[in-house]
Amino acid sequence: MTRRDFVMATAALPLAAQPAKVKPVLCIFSKHMSEFQWDELGAKAKEVGFDGVDLTVRPKGHVLPERVAEDLPKAVDAIRKHGLSVPMITTDLKDASDPAAKPTFEAMKKAGISLYKVGYWTAKKGQGVMAAAQENKRKLDGLLTLSKQYGLTAGLHNHSGPYFGCAVWDYRELIKDVSPRDAGYYFDPGHATVEGGLNGWRVSLDLVLPRLKMSAIKDFYWEKSNGQWKNHWCPLGEGMVNWQAVFAEYAKAEFGGPLSLHLEYPGGDDLPSIRKDLEYMKKQVSAAYA
Repeated sequence: MTRRDFVMATAALPLAAQPAKVKPVLCIFSKHMSEFQWDELGAKAKEVGFDGVDLTVRPKGHVLPERVAEDLPKAVDAIRKHGLSVPMITTDLKDASDPAAKPTFEAMKKAGISLYKVGYWTAKKGQGVMAAAQENKRKLDGLLTLSKQYGLTAGLHNHSGPYFGCAVWDYRELIKDVSPRDAGYYFDPGHATVEGGLNGWRVSLDLVLPRLKMSAIKDFYWEKSNGQWKNHWCPLGEGMVNWQAVFAEYAKAEFGGPLSLHLEYPGGDDLPSIRKDLEYMKKQVSAAYA
């Protein structure tokens, strides 16, 4: 085949058959490898087959907030030497008044990390959602005023249960007037399906896609225990999340950020379970992005 024939043939392919311009970075949420220190964390994550690490920088995390200035650059170097990236960190930061906020952002800039996950605001008894939005917006605005000085981007994680942001619309109220360079969504299809049921998760997905920064990957199903329905976290592909649809939308949007694998089910922290879920995620991503 001549070069001209090749160009003409590939140009004639349907759009779906064209390879994606970007692909997401497959990361392990380091919470699930908490038994490993930085160097071994990098070695094990590489051995299992990840591209990067979503590093916990919070109480009981791989990097403690009170030691972030000293330890974050060291931890990142130890992981990167195994050929992995650290595209994001998970923090518990919710307010600029947190004494760890400025040291964390300074250490992120020094380490070359641009994405961070914000902590959670819990629902207060008797407080309406709009009052909570106003209060939490003030807190987030202060945090973003600080972090954007370092060129960083915040990701807001939708978490089911008694949390502000269990419905993605809550977060929209906080960031609708904020530059996408400063803040976006850390979307969790699992939690969105818990809260969104039949079609609400699709509404949430449509809402977050234009400013999606990171995504948490976990699966669940509902089960009845002692007469009450409860969500039960499970291995990827064994639950209710429509991964084919989710990843197809990610590919269509050319999302190339971190996908952070979470394994919240019993036994999820052992390496065989991590490897199994990663292989499932890889297959879904390959099918959607090819």
